[in-house]
Amino acid sequence: MNIGLIVVLVAILLVLVIGYNVMLQYNAKIESSRRVESARYLAIIDATEDLIGNAHHLPYSQDLLICLNSRILDALESMFMLDQKNKQLAQRIENMKNQIQTLRDNYAGGESTTFKVPTSDKQAIIMLKLVKRLKDTIRSEHNKGRFNTQSYVAENARLETIQIRINIENVVKRANEAIVRGQLGTARQLLKKAIDVLMSKNDAYSNQAREKLQGMLDKLDKNKKDTNANNLAQEEKERDNDMEALFGEKKKW
Repeated sequence: MNIGLIVVLVAILLVLVIGYNVMLQYNAKIESSRRVESARYLAIIDATEDLIGNAHHLPYSQDLLICLNSRILDALESMFMLDQKNKQLAQRIENMKNQIQTLRDNYAGGESTTFKVPTSDKQAIIMLKLVKRLKDTIRSEHNKGRFNTQSYVAENARLETIQIRINIENVVKRANEAIVRGQLGTARQLLKKAIDVLMSKNDAYSNQAREKLQGMLDKLDKNKKDTNANNLAQEEKERDNDMEALFGEKKKW
């Protein structure tokens, strides 16, 4: 066989082998990238479903629930673009669209649950962390253009009010506990700090809470003055008794 032909065939074979390996590496890279993207979208779905699952801890509005479900829908659709043969994803997308439409059409209005006063510092911290996650989520959705500005502003303000309410109600509980223990100085510090926080707020809850806290503080101050007056009167009485014991009753001449 012609040596030149053999060389050409070997060269062609090498090119094919190299090309095949390059193609395999490219496909592997594409598949790896697809898996990374899918994992990222799945993490978004899991985190958002966790937020929705906590709707019994805090009052969720219609706009908030639609925003969260729409976030899941967007992640599902992005995953489906990476794997358009996945029938399960297609079905989940359809179910989520129906769920969002149901929220829009049949939501009873108001909020998902009534506000529950935290029963402990630990519960208050859990609730505050949940509010922060919700605020971060709606901010992200607004920045991506998936949550309109008017709804975002209203929902952010609502969540801020809930955040304040958790803090204030927890302070009231702690102040009352301090009063019961006789730690009046601690109670006064807690009440003053809460009032300072509310001074810059002008919503209905903040105004009402500020009046309540001021009333509690005024009552503590009044009790302190009454106690001081009683203590002073008692000291004067004891001093008079001591003087009488020392010098005896004055005689009339």
